[in-house]
This record gives sequence, structure tokens and C-alpha cells, in this order.
Amino acid sequence: MRSFKPCVFYRIIVHGVSVMAYVRFLNNPLGKSVGDCVVRAISAATGLSWDEVFWGLCECAYAQGDMPSSNAVWSEYLRKHRFKRYSLPNQCPDCYTVGDFAADYPHGTYVLGTGSHAVAVIDGNVLDAWDSRNEVPIYYFRKE
Repeated sequence: MRSFKPCVFYRIIVHGVSVMAYVRFLNNPLGKSVGDCVVRAISAATGLSWDEVFWGLCECAYAQGDMPSSNAVWSEYLRKHRFKRYSLPNQCPDCYTVGDFAADYPHGTYVLGTGSHAVAVIDGNVLDAWDSRNEVPIYYFRKE
């Protein structure tokens, strides 16, 4: 088993107000930052290693006859880890960003799906390999 390097993040305070931040989170054991966003986001949100999440997703995928990164597979995996799925309003589909979500939800652990990307938000901090705060989420999972 490869080692897991935990991400250290902190809250930024400006004039006594807590501000969300982007925190670079790259825990792929080989340092890759493309193609593993589902594994990375779930790893950040659950505290499990990249390897543990990857193989857990592979088990779910095998049982479903699907790919580990398919929405159905990682949705099931998150539900097994006590996350509940919620939809975001479609009133302004292009104007509500991951950064907006992080500011609106300063407490809790979330995994957001954009349709083509997955990202973790923990206590208002966006954890990702790149600054994805301008991406537009369409649903999210909250740790219950």
C-alpha cells in the first residue's frame, strides 16, 4: 500500500469574516493530476487513501459492470460512506460556481459533480489538483 499524504488546509480570515480558499490537493501516488478527479475528490472527502478509494470504486464498478468513474458507481460508493446526494437549482445553470457553493456552505464535507469533473469542498475550502472554483456544479453529495 502506498503512503497517503494528508492535505493541510486552513481558514482565511479577512476583517473577521471567514473566506473560503482553494487548496491544492494532489494525492495520486504517481503525482498524476488528470483523469482521477473522482478518486481524488472522494479521497479528500472521506479521509481514505487514493488507493483505498480507487480499489473500492473498482469493486463497485465490477459489481455494476461499469467503469469506476461513472456517476452510478461513485454515487453508490459515496452512499455506502454515508453521503447523501442533492441537486442544485437550475435557475441559473451557468452562473453558480464551485466557488459560490464553497462560500454558501462554509461547514461540512461535500463532493460536487459538474458532469465532467468531481471536486471536494470541506468547510468552505475547495480541494482539487487545480483551481476549479469557476466550474459549474449540477449536484453534490453531503456527508451525513
